[in-house]
Amino acid sequence: MKTLTRLFIVLLFPLSIANAAEYKVETVVDGLNYPWAMVFLPVGDMLITERTGQLRRIHQGKLLPEPIKNLPASFSGGQGGLLDIILDSEFQNNQRVYISLVARNNKNNTLKVISARLHDNSLEEVKTIFTSTAYQTPYHFGGRLALLPDRSLLITVGDGFDYREKAQSLNTHFGKIIRIHRDGTVPSNNPFVGRKDALPEIWTIGHRNPQGLLVSTDGTVWLHEHGPKGGDELNKMEAGQNYGWPAISYGIDYSGAYVSPYTKAEGMQQPVVYWSPSIAPSGFCEYTGDVFPQWRGNLFVATLVEKSVRRLVMEQGRVKSQEVLFTELEQRIREVKAGPDGYLYLLTDSESGQLLRVSPKD
Repeated sequence: MKTLTRLFIVLLFPLSIANAAEYKVETVVDGLNYPWAMVFLPVGDMLITERTGQLRRIHQGKLLPEPIKNLPASFSGGQGGLLDIILDSEFQNNQRVYISLVARNNKNNTLKVISARLHDNSLEEVKTIFTSTAYQTPYHFGGRLALLPDRSLLITVGDGFDYREKAQSLNTHFGKIIRIHRDGTVPSNNPFVGRKDALPEIWTIGHRNPQGLLVSTDGTVWLHEHGPKGGDELNKMEAGQNYGWPAISYGIDYSGAYVSPYTKAEGMQQPVVYWSPSIAPSGFCEYTGDVFPQWRGNLFVATLVEKSVRRLVMEQGRVKSQEVLFTELEQRIREVKAGPDGYLYLLTDSESGQLLRVSPKD
């Protein structure tokens, strides 16, 4: 039955392999230490997080030798470290950034989100605006950030690997999407506000390890997350909904045992698409530029295990087809972003990571 299901998915979502003759990939900078996320500054510079704990600046196409100063220390171990970074929607006026990182206190790890003002090559007015339930494992932190159109902040939090049953519990942060105001306070219209059995900052539940978060130009919130062995998912997000983990899953445990015998259940959302075997989705973006007009409106998913970027051709909120890009690089791709110049940018996941630029072939 599983084989038939996978064949059915392929028919629904035609898959093609890209012709590398259609584009060229150039190295912008190298020597990055496990880069995790990037953001483009209005002045033309870029900021890149390194999972090992450094925030780096690229100025005029060159990596500055000194990291950004006054960044809080992070715990770099397992999947922990310095993770995502995004700009405030009013960055040109307030120079504010939001950064996720894993902090350690004794044997406890927490996912933290800080707000800070970027001034030259330093952070100022650093404030912690979110701290997760404590983990005693170094895995499945989530850590992706995105701003909604109302300027509230979404934060993905993983299930901590050993705490997967708590993804269904409303009294912990494990396996949740969190929504807060940019100052760390809780919006009064969050779906579980007022419930005695729930943390008011919870926005959705039932997630495993969500490392891709995107608010598209039409306001749709998209999330992709790692399944276990198989069952990576792309979900369309709605406040208050349950996305099933671990009660339902299209994957199996690493031991070969079932996580759950069910792939569907009442009151739990189905993924828009799932990937089996796993592709290990990481970064995420929507392409809205003019350099690649044939890609406009497509979603791009960076992958680690497949060592690719998946191009998702969308039609009325559904995945019409998929294309596998950049496998010729033979690199784990941690992040993909569409730049303000219309080019596509990639971060490779290694101790000698690279920032790559994708442009049309002449």
